[in-house]
Amino acid sequence: MIILKTDEEIEFMREANRLVGMTLGELSKHIRPGITTLELDRIGEEFIRDHGAVPTFLGYGGFPNSLCTSVNENVVHGIPNNKPLQEGDIISIDCGTKLRGFCGDSAYTFCVGEVSEEVKMLLRITKESLYKGIEQAKEGNRIGDIGSAVQTWCEKHGYSVVRELVGHGIGREMHEAPEVPNYGRRGIGPLIRNGMCIAIEPMINMGGKKVVFENDGWTVRTKDRKPSAHFEHTVAIRNGKADILSTFEFIQENN
Repeated sequence: MIILKTDEEIEFMREANRLVGMTLGELSKHIRPGITTLELDRIGEEFIRDHGAVPTFLGYGGFPNSLCTSVNENVVHGIPNNKPLQEGDIISIDCGTKLRGFCGDSAYTFCVGEVSEEVKMLLRITKESLYKGIEQAKEGNRIGDIGSAVQTWCEKHGYSVVRELVGHGIGREMHEAPEVPNYGRRGIGPLIRNGMCIAIEPMINMGGKKVVFENDGWTVRTKDRKPSAHFEHTVAIRNGKADILSTFEFIQENN
């Protein structure tokens, strides 16, 4: 069942999502060759707790850490570890908070030092596809309109869309109905209505669309081991259109 939110509840969600954006901004100050994803996880958790919230990923379904840190060919759900990041890597950091009973969720793919122009292009198109999807998140459209916009933009540029993982509804729980695929056909799926809150999160591969689920039970990587990018915003449908509750502004301040 899709749970529509009141204006008051959406404002609580905005606070939780703003904190996610602040956390990603704080992490962006530390992303450099030599730092480990476990160190980033510690910094992120401390920052979230210092601001009166809890990291929603920690313990979720048994997940052992506060951030999902997915490097290079890892698409999502990477578990932080002690392996140092290297010049030329990319890292997707997916972050969630719970503040005053409501959840925030956002992800951003960062460059570690200087990366290749080819990889920069993957990141640019993936990020653009997020906003193409958000443009379709308006009252009267269907969820399929969002996925179609993402898929069309990315495939037009020669990239592939992961099928096994999708965006989702969000509110008091991190994952609510409906599912929000990054592919599909216009005019299909649940009707988009005012009060709906969803996390839109393109997961786009440089190579083929096939993925492998690793033995750790969490990490998902590209089958061909080519890089993958991931960007995510939480949005609320208000006054007929998407109101972006999360933010990348704190990342941009540091870059």
